[in-house]
Amino acid sequence: MSESAHSSGSVVIIKVLVWQLLVGAVLAAVLWGMYGTVVGYSALLGNLTAVVPNAFLALRLVVPRRDPGAKALVRAAYIGELGKLALTVLFFSLVFVLVKPLSAAALFAGFIATQLVTFSGLLMQRGQEQIKSNGNGS
Repeated sequence: MSESAHSSGSVVIIKVLVWQLLVGAVLAAVLWGMYGTVVGYSALLGNLTAVVPNAFLALRLVVPRRDPGAKALVRAAYIGELGKLALTVLFFSLVFVLVKPLSAAALFAGFIATQLVTFSGLLMQRGQEQIKSNGNGS
């Protein structure tokens, strides 16, 4: 992967993570205002249950490795995905065990809304690739 491709990929990853946090915070604030404190913090916990594992995966993918080859990248992706899955299970378990009262519907709404933001990253990446393929951006 070239240095410019790596850095543009990192920028997209950071943008997606920031947007995930923003969407979760806005959703939690709206639900808090409409339905009360329990629903608001439940949605925020759902958001964090998605963002933190996503950040772990992102970190695994963008941190430079000794071996820059494709095999090392695939290994990092597998480890990152397994870690992301383990963290997600751990966070959901902790929330369901430790947080009382809890709105499960709001928790999952926050989680799902946050995960949907990931698709925007695919669109951002595609848009950057199209701009680069046009040469001058026009």
